[in-house]
Amino acid sequence: MTEREQLLEQINRLVSSHALHGSESLCKLLRYLAKHAVDHPGVPIKEFQIATEVFGRSADFDPQLDSMVRVQAGRLRSKIAEYYSSDGLEDPLVVELPKGTYVLSFHPRNNTHAKSASAAVIAATAKESQEPERRWGTEVIALSIFLAAAILVIVWLMATRNAGPASLASESEPVPAAYRVFWKGFTSGPEEPWVVFSNAAFIGRPETGMRYRDAARDAGAPILDHYTGVGEVLAVHELDRVFGLLHRRIRVKRGSLFSLDDAKNNNLIFIGSPVENLSLLEIPGTQEFVFEQITSGPRKGDHAIINRHPQPDEGKEFFATPSGIPLTEDYALLGLVKGMNPGQSVLILAGNTTIGTQAAVEYVCRQSSLEELLLRLSVSQNGDLKPFEAVIRAKVARGVPVETELVAIRKTAF
Repeated sequence: MTEREQLLEQINRLVSSHALHGSESLCKLLRYLAKHAVDHPGVPIKEFQIATEVFGRSADFDPQLDSMVRVQAGRLRSKIAEYYSSDGLEDPLVVELPKGTYVLSFHPRNNTHAKSASAAVIAATAKESQEPERRWGTEVIALSIFLAAAILVIVWLMATRNAGPASLASESEPVPAAYRVFWKGFTSGPEEPWVVFSNAAFIGRPETGMRYRDAARDAGAPILDHYTGVGEVLAVHELDRVFGLLHRRIRVKRGSLFSLDDAKNNNLIFIGSPVENLSLLEIPGTQEFVFEQITSGPRKGDHAIINRHPQPDEGKEFFATPSGIPLTEDYALLGLVKGMNPGQSVLILAGNTTIGTQAAVEYVCRQSSLEELLLRLSVSQNGDLKPFEAVIRAKVARGVPVETELVAIRKTAF
């Protein structure tokens, strides 16, 4: 294997690692910096070059006014360090992004410290075998410290056992700023938001086969409205986790039980597209990206996300993998729109398929992707999130969304 191949293989390990999982923008930046380092060793890269070629910024990008590249480079630097402290402990090749530069460096792992540590352990073991009395004294001291700590813990538990969840929550780790900014509109009010998940109207029975209800053909047939997709189930669980971190609760309701009173009096989070979450048809929805059924062409009859005003390098239609073959790709819509009452907000998280819906919810429940979204919307840590619409592409493997990418975004008026 050539040196170039070894370097690029190490980059692939980083991109596929747990540390960078779900962070499409950082993976894209890492691959770009790696290619530059391999093709142009030692040649510096300017912020403007990265901003325009990696993140799609316009030609009037000013690094003095926009710190986006520096922020992303700092995040990437932290993720690389995280990788080499966990999954990459045994990797023979180390990748670094030194502070003050955007040029990656590669060097073989230095095992000197590991060998010194092993030698120290061996020496300490030998010394212990020669000095049993001294070791016993050390163990007594350690045991005394442990018992004292245990007593302190017991006292603390007795003092706080009646304090309730709020007191315990105050001792938890700080919630990432991206979570607070994105979800502020749904956590700052007195009422918990409703999470409305899709449960389409089906005809038939599970043991003999089900299909979507056709109003023209199935007027008198009994409706099954108590089924939903795997993605919706996992999505509700993920939202519950995030709101738990924010010390708030959610109320969950299936779409067939949704009422206009809910829409008028609550902040709402819709999970699933209007194809299955029919309650979405009763309220104002997104305008730039909408779900429609295709009426002609090779995908006739399929549903897709339609881009009503495509920008350069954007698609006009976003389809999932055609039916009949394993799902490998889907697109999902993220939309924050105004509610029926001015003070209420509606968040729509919906894919062409149930897996796309899961990807949409995971996108707004993960710190790395939320930070990317807020960056693209130019929302600071102290800013307010305004209405927006966006489309993400999700790569799917064995029925699980494994990678997401933001492909289109619009700021909209409230």
